Amino acid sequence: MTVKTWFITGASSGFGRAFAEHALAQGHNVVATARQISALASIAAAAPERVLTLPLDVTRQSDADAAIKAAVARFGRIDVLINNAGYGLVGAFEETSDGELRAMMDTNFFGAMNVTRAALPTLRAQKSGAIVNISSLGGQLSFAGFSAYSATKFAIEGVSEAMAQEMAPFGVKVLIVEPGQFRTNLAGPGMRHMPVMEAYRDVVGSTREFAQRMNGTQEGDPRKAAAVIEAAIDAADTPLRLQLGADAVEMVRAHGETLLKDLKVWEALARNTHFDASAL
Repeated sequence: MTVKTWFITGASSGFGRAFAEHALAQGHNVVATARQISALASIAAAAPERVLTLPLDVTRQSDADAAIKAAVARFGRIDVLINNAGYGLVGAFEETSDGELRAMMDTNFFGAMNVTRAALPTLRAQKSGAIVNISSLGGQLSFAGFSAYSATKFAIEGVSEAMAQEMAPFGVKVLIVEPGQFRTNLAGPGMRHMPVMEAYRDVVGSTREFAQRMNGTQEGDPRKAAAVIEAAIDAADTPLRLQLGADAVEMVRAHGETLLKDLKVWEALARNTHFDASAL
């Protein structure tokens, strides 16, 4: 087995911790990062010779640069970069202030971009590696009450799709992961709830209830997700997008079928928008 180095953001809990534990169990090196390094103590204790824990606020480019530099200094390379740090938010768009929206974009989207930007020179020079961007089922479709969260994930997916083409000549893979409900802290401490406006109480009410009810009851196992992600990045034909969980598979499929149905219904009119020189 080839020992690889996994660099993981948001490794203190949830998916991030599961990714770190899986990588260590497979014999890999792990660079585990979080805002509070104390939250990573148990990961470091599991295999001190194969773990580097670093403080990292992904919203700061200088933090990202320093963390990548420290990782390469310790292990010589980065084979798997997992952009996992982030949080959720429930609220109608009008209930979500400009400050809340920008803060969420800063962490969930720009944070991932900061770390990726810091790592790209190393990955290009190696001519190998994988960038794993943790999106969501909400990165393919959205629901009332999840507009801000989905906006961050849609943005990650757009960049990732182009980046996959940009990095392919350098032997670097890009994988977008779209999990459904997994037993992490996203629906608990990792979820912000916006003040309720009476006008949206019924419109967003079911989404608020769903987000609160699912905490601790999600069917998905993060450790199993980690194993599937490793299988995908090790595959000869790595997919661009990887749905995780039956709910993600079923809902993304239904969403795709709806897109194709609408495309067929409106295709004739859509095509009839070309410039007609004879009409001049």
